[in-house]
Amino acid sequence: MDRSPDPITEVDAYRTSLLEALGGDPVSDALAEAPAMLRQMVAEAGDLVRVRPAPGEWSVLECIAHVADAELVISARVRWMLAEREPDIVGYDQALWIDRLDHNEDDPELLLGLFEALRRSNIDLWQRIPVVARGRYGIHRERGREDVDLTVRMAAGHHRIHLAQARRALDAIRSR
Repeated sequence: MDRSPDPITEVDAYRTSLLEALGGDPVSDALAEAPAMLRQMVAEAGDLVRVRPAPGEWSVLECIAHVADAELVISARVRWMLAEREPDIVGYDQALWIDRLDHNEDDPELLLGLFEALRRSNIDLWQRIPVVARGRYGIHRERGREDVDLTVRMAAGHHRIHLAQARRALDAIRSR
């Protein structure tokens, strides 16, 4: 599978990859498309949703779980940045979350419901905050200063990156 840039050791490449996935699409449109796209991927995977294409690679369900985990984390980060002055933004190890939270055993419907609720709330918040508030920022422990605007734009590209990963996983499984 294609390797994505490491969010800790390749900060600029990581940010660029997420923003390029967003392309020129309006942030609100890209954010709003995700729930249906995730549902469609889970439905298409069917009985193969938990199958890993190779050892160490994520299943479709694990890709979806990572997107849900990221939405949970982004929800908190944005709220800290909006409410507090230059908060400390803690990173997380996505591979550990997948493995230690045993995401391949998750109920896909619960994951999708969690993601949908968080994304709806985040879109509502994004649309109602004053534009000037989007410049509020926190200090990410590994990546440095990140503001609300950058965080939300990266989130708008993030699901596209991992849906492409899920697509590659499903295609690899089917081609075996």
